[in-house]
Amino acid sequence: MLLICGTAPRKDLPLTEGEAILQGDTLRIGGAEIPCTQGTAALVSAAGATLAFLRQPAPRTLLVGDDGSGKGSRLLYEHLIGNLPRIAPQVVVLHYMLPVMGLMRKVSESASKAKKRPFMIADAAAMYAAKAAGIAREFDLFTPDLSELAFLADPQATHPAYVSRHLFESDSSRIPELVAAAYAHGSAARTLVVKGSTDHIAQDGRIVERLAEPNIPALEAIGGTGDTISGMVGALVSAGFDAVTAARIAVRANRTAGLYAGATPATRIWQVIETLPRVFADHLDKWARQAVDRKIERSAP
Repeated sequence: MLLICGTAPRKDLPLTEGEAILQGDTLRIGGAEIPCTQGTAALVSAAGATLAFLRQPAPRTLLVGDDGSGKGSRLLYEHLIGNLPRIAPQVVVLHYMLPVMGLMRKVSESASKAKKRPFMIADAAAMYAAKAAGIAREFDLFTPDLSELAFLADPQATHPAYVSRHLFESDSSRIPELVAAAYAHGSAARTLVVKGSTDHIAQDGRIVERLAEPNIPALEAIGGTGDTISGMVGALVSAGFDAVTAARIAVRANRTAGLYAGATPATRIWQVIETLPRVFADHLDKWARQAVDRKIERSAP
């Protein structure tokens, strides 16, 4: 089971748990309706589309409103701390939630109390909290963009507030250097998916894949296109794909969905997500075979 946890920027959403279904431009979770614009709603919607194609159960979602006060985020943390062993998900994706390092440490401790520790993915603010709390190595996969990677690589960035100094990092030629630094300082999960004009996949300190095609520049202007990658990776891992294969497929699917949607800067993320079933029908088998071939190549002496 895939469990996705995050917040929505509103005051009136209580802690809501249930299966998430995307209908048009609206994500429905229990009795709640969330516009699928970007953020956790986009992540959940992409994960749901992926699992539906694979004929797997819809993602279980924990979503709460947080207007910036942190009240909703703390409710979410406390719920996870008290209930993760009982929920016993195979994969957990932590997304937008106020970075509270002490509570993030307790979430990781709670995950370790499950009969089998889940595969742990963090993106956005949850990733900042994991790095700042010194527990990045306890996570299996991070999905940073270039500026977030610079934050992970900075040994002086000991609090999420320091991410601001890296917000305008734009030199993609530094990605190998930053990846190496993040692993050297213990600030990277085992696998990194670095999202950008060229997507990089790294594992155990080494870049194992670079993907730049199809090149759809308009995707950079559409809010939520990084969130969709995180959602698809979580869905694919929960369906049995290894981390690198899941990352390769998710990155390719994201780019191809932009192509199928005829993406322009005016395109909405839900319009990209609704093409995913066609993308997977056309390409998933081929991408999975290519992933097997790549694994054989990498393991050859």
